[in-house]
Amino acid sequence: MPELTSLTWAVPILLAAYFIRGITGFGSGLIAVPLLALNLPLTFVVPLVLLTDFTASLILGGLNFEKVAWSEIRRLLPAGLLGIALGVYLLVSLPAGPMLIGLGVFVIAYALRNLLLDTDHPKPVSPRWAWPAGLMGGAVGALFGTGGPPYVIYLSHRLFDKGILRATFSGLFFIEGFARITTFAVSGLLLHRELLYAYLAAVPITLSALWIGSHVHTRLTQAQMIRLISLILLGSGVSLWVKAATG
Repeated sequence: MPELTSLTWAVPILLAAYFIRGITGFGSGLIAVPLLALNLPLTFVVPLVLLTDFTASLILGGLNFEKVAWSEIRRLLPAGLLGIALGVYLLVSLPAGPMLIGLGVFVIAYALRNLLLDTDHPKPVSPRWAWPAGLMGGAVGALFGTGGPPYVIYLSHRLFDKGILRATFSGLFFIEGFARITTFAVSGLLLHRELLYAYLAAVPITLSALWIGSHVHTRLTQAQMIRLISLILLGSGVSLWVKAATG
């Protein structure tokens, strides 16, 4: 389990990650997990960020049941639950090196997608893509605590009303987060005293950063903020590769 000095390293990262989420509405896990994994084991980082993300979503709310596209959630959940089981198995079975490399590939690919592709005018896709999106989202979420991008990419090409899209994200992430917490508890990943202490210490930090971020008036547009996050992810992804290579 991590030492106190390692947990101190987590404070500025959590502040930055949830400050950005307060501004943009997403990105906390994508930023926090790869940066925390530079100094903490993934088997500790992923459950910690899962709990803080779920708590933030639960407290801040924002779920509008009337606007949720439940048909899309029903398409994604079966594959997502299967992906969660696969991801938890890999998390407790694989050595740290390959997982760090895999996480680096994932965050760099997502960052490059945002930087290079036109994400402002998505084209409709077939509902058949729900299975690969759900499977990948569940597996990546369980492995790295950052399963949102596969879901976001799929739903943003299926739902074009911003209110419906936002509500559906909230509904899906709440259900999927609860499923991940249950699976992590059964696998024993949540049954550590140090994790509980770290979570209790992290909650006021993350909620404070969320509150500040949501009240900050910034000149950056949403597109500019996404590009800023992508540049941060590129740096963290490369750092993960260096850590994996140097041990």
